[in-house]
Amino acid sequence: METITAALKEWNIAINALEKGQTIMLLRKGGIREQKGNFTVAYKQVLLYPTFEHQQPDLLKPEYATQVKVVDSGWHPEKIKISSFAEITHILSVSDESILNKLFIYHIWNEKFVSDRLKWKPQQPLYILLLRTYKLSQNCEIFYRREYGGCRSWIELNQTISMTNSVPVFTDDNYQSLSAEICHILTE
Repeated sequence: METITAALKEWNIAINALEKGQTIMLLRKGGIREQKGNFTVAYKQVLLYPTFEHQQPDLLKPEYATQVKVVDSGWHPEKIKISSFAEITHILSVSDESILNKLFIYHIWNEKFVSDRLKWKPQQPLYILLLRTYKLSQNCEIFYRREYGGCRSWIELNQTISMTNSVPVFTDDNYQSLSAEICHILTE
């Protein structure tokens, strides 16, 4: 049985979009508590750990903004539902807003989010992660632990979660085609 403990923290709305096949793309610069303040990919295969605290409807396209319930700073559910994992297949960097504008149809964020992310730590690129997402055969609920909190991308869960019998959101051909489209835009 294959199990995993490594997790990538991401907005709940983004994880929902990955699980529904609405995107394969995440845009990251890293959390405040990242190693040396820089974003790096710690794991290539990760559970998708939903966060709620920093979701901001005004940074999402309208169809996603309406799905977000704003919560108080520091709030988290007592139990976290883990329902998917992903293989990070591509790690791409971009600093050019015009290129990011060409990728607009491939992600859930609006122009303000993209612009704000590029302007924050402008000496650092924005990273595009392409994720092949898999739905777990059964959802797992884990208790929130203080060490899971904070502004960082990567955490290790205190329990293993099985990946056995997980189902990919996209077929191999569909995922390869979509990721090739995105990569082509970045290399034009």
